[in-house]
Amino acid sequence: MAHDGQAPMTDAPIISDDLLALTGAALEPAEEMLQTATDRVREMVTADGRVSAAAVDAHQGATHGLAWLATSVEALRQMQGWAGRLIEQGSMGEVEKLILQIAFGEYLNQIAGGIPMNQGEQARPQDMGLGWDEIARFDTDAVRELRARGNSQAARERLVRLMQERNADVTVGATGLDDELEMIREQFRRFAVEKVEPHAHEWHLKDELIPMEIIEELAEMGVFGLTIPEEHGGFGLSKASMVVVSEELSRGYIGVGSLGTRSEIAAELIICGGTEEQKRTWLPKIANGEILPTAVFTEPNTGSDLGSLRTRAVKDESGNYVVTGNKTWITHAARAHVMTLLARTDPDSTNHRGLSMFLAEKLPGTEGDLFPSEGMTGTEIEVLGYRGMKEYELAFDGFRVQGENLLGGEEGRGFKQLMETFESARIQTAARAIGVAQSALDIAMRYAQERKQFGRALIEFPRVSAKLAMMAVEIMVARQLTYFSAWEKDHGRRCDLEAGMAKLLGARVAWAAADNGLQIHGGNGFATEYPISRVLCDARILNIFEGAAEIQAQVIARRLLG
Repeated sequence: MAHDGQAPMTDAPIISDDLLALTGAALEPAEEMLQTATDRVREMVTADGRVSAAAVDAHQGATHGLAWLATSVEALRQMQGWAGRLIEQGSMGEVEKLILQIAFGEYLNQIAGGIPMNQGEQARPQDMGLGWDEIARFDTDAVRELRARGNSQAARERLVRLMQERNADVTVGATGLDDELEMIREQFRRFAVEKVEPHAHEWHLKDELIPMEIIEELAEMGVFGLTIPEEHGGFGLSKASMVVVSEELSRGYIGVGSLGTRSEIAAELIICGGTEEQKRTWLPKIANGEILPTAVFTEPNTGSDLGSLRTRAVKDESGNYVVTGNKTWITHAARAHVMTLLARTDPDSTNHRGLSMFLAEKLPGTEGDLFPSEGMTGTEIEVLGYRGMKEYELAFDGFRVQGENLLGGEEGRGFKQLMETFESARIQTAARAIGVAQSALDIAMRYAQERKQFGRALIEFPRVSAKLAMMAVEIMVARQLTYFSAWEKDHGRRCDLEAGMAKLLGARVAWAAADNGLQIHGGNGFATEYPISRVLCDARILNIFEGAAEIQAQVIARRLLG
């Protein structure tokens, strides 16, 4: 019986046969709350009739909270779309219903009470200028029922029981993808299980580069030319295919899943900004793995502020460029044959307008000489995780780049060229985050079933099963948001907002999954011999690279506020 205006409580794990109608009814008040919050925050940051960048910075609690609110609402919108597609396909089973109601129950509660931006910061309605009246309007009958019953203990325990009945290596819940993409997923899952997972932890512990044999096999499978047009030697597949491949390879080991990122960024730069000659020269070699690229953008003391880069490229009398300066956090730099190098060609400039992009050729290193090219040196940065390609600091002193390797043949366009790749890069990073989160779930699920405490398997304890259930649910939420951003990209629509949201949420989900996976292991999880310790280290970087979570929230907020 209902009492005090609250939705009735029940032990039944599935709410009703009208679940999709219920979740649909709850979306409208969530969207209205987002619109009201956007209007209130816009009032906070508007000066002289315009949104003030200084005010956006001063009110980061409100603006970043708005970004997280928008991300949560968009995630629910995509979960609703996912469920609708599954019903059309006849694939909406009990597992999928449980995932849907738990997702809505949890995220609606977060919207009302506080969305976790990280472990110590929540985005609350009050931060965005919303009061009790707005919260009351949000809390409709549909929202109350889902908040009370959606993410119930009964629902979580039922989901985990169904997960136990299925193969641990099978993705939890139907993805909603077409048959072609599912075939691609299966192919790369098999590769990861056979060639990557048995060795990933050893590579990590020994801090070894991923063996060249793996890279050569990935090249043969087309990973490096996945989205490169067929006329340039690639497969011409969708960004959605790139997401599926990155997800499954990262599920095996994030280092392997990230190998394709270098090629994806370099190819996107050349496709969007290169001359026809540069496309003919470079794209086929990237596609077949003949050359390995690396992205050389970040500098010490600049971080995400790329407009402040100091590395200089000066044109000499021969028409070539001489590069001087320092770069840091350069992934896979020693092995690479070419660097997409961002440098300042206008010495009088102090912002992004003086930057140019180069396809800077270099010799791949050896164990005895990591950086044999004249005019450049490098040192390795020791890192906690994400080790398979290694990170380096690079110093350039008289390093030469041929004039014909100025991307697009025009100076001053480097920052704009780089910005054109951000959508794909963030979609790809979101996909890697899903893979890492799925790896954490795989490992934790096996451990919870095998480990006995007090005469019972760990998975029989409600708080352990609850952690596993939420991993599975949030992985699907992040997955659907990422698929949507890739779908938008594939259809030629601007999707920097959606890609940013996918990356923002995916990174949080990966960290939560890895952290909870380690907690399930207890003290063993803290021992380096257990793979969950590696997954935790790997997951942590996802909130930093390709735009730290704070930068990502700032970018999303600025788009929302116009």
